[in-house]
Amino acid sequence: MLLAAACATNPLTGRQSLSLISNAQLFPQSFSQYSQVLKDNKVDKTSDNAKKVNNVGQRIKYAAEKFYTEIGRADELKGYEWEFSLIQSEQLNAWCMPGGKVAFYSGILPVCQNEAGIAVVMGHEVAHALAGHSAEQVSNAMVAQGLLVGGNVAISNSEWRNVFNQLYPVGAGLTMLKYGRGMELDADEAGLYLMAMAGYPPQEAINFWQRMEKATAGQQTPPEFLSTHPNPGNRVEQIKKIMPQAMKYYNQSPYKEK
Repeated sequence: MLLAAACATNPLTGRQSLSLISNAQLFPQSFSQYSQVLKDNKVDKTSDNAKKVNNVGQRIKYAAEKFYTEIGRADELKGYEWEFSLIQSEQLNAWCMPGGKVAFYSGILPVCQNEAGIAVVMGHEVAHALAGHSAEQVSNAMVAQGLLVGGNVAISNSEWRNVFNQLYPVGAGLTMLKYGRGMELDADEAGLYLMAMAGYPPQEAINFWQRMEKATAGQQTPPEFLSTHPNPGNRVEQIKKIMPQAMKYYNQSPYKEK
């Protein structure tokens, strides 16, 4: 009964997940780690690329807020403090911490090529945050470690914080966010819908993943962005299957360029 009551549902995909940690608990830890990452790395705030990353992030943010308001779930976005930072690094990587703190690495921009390509990555990462995938991972880890007592959630602040730090450590200025395959596919679908709602052509997702496959061909160790992700070729097939729904969102988007 407890676990059933603690289930959350992604309104974009219908996927259910376990959520034993509230945003009020999760966000302060997330914001603190994000601030540390920005301190430990070179952040680009003024280039054209930095402006593009912020512009895309803002459009996806507005689209998400509009969608959540229309379905009567706007309260779920309370406490979000959106921020979109471009970090100078050769890594093919990007991530979004709980609460809307996004880090985009300059190394992935050549694969993105344009704002629509940036929107593919941005939508995917924002989708992770909106779906509560971090809370799901922390909750699953707590269950696995037996941090449930007498049928009630009896977890001290230090216990859940330790679990969070194990899953999302900050070291050498890098935050590792590794989600499971199911969460990645969930973020693929929700992210495609978000970029479409924001007025970016969702077909660009196919082009992006084809470019990513070429960019990483022959590498023995995949980049962090792909370490736990489905194979680019396989995910393209999934994207094609859900493209009709994405196109409906795109055609209805008030942000779409005329």
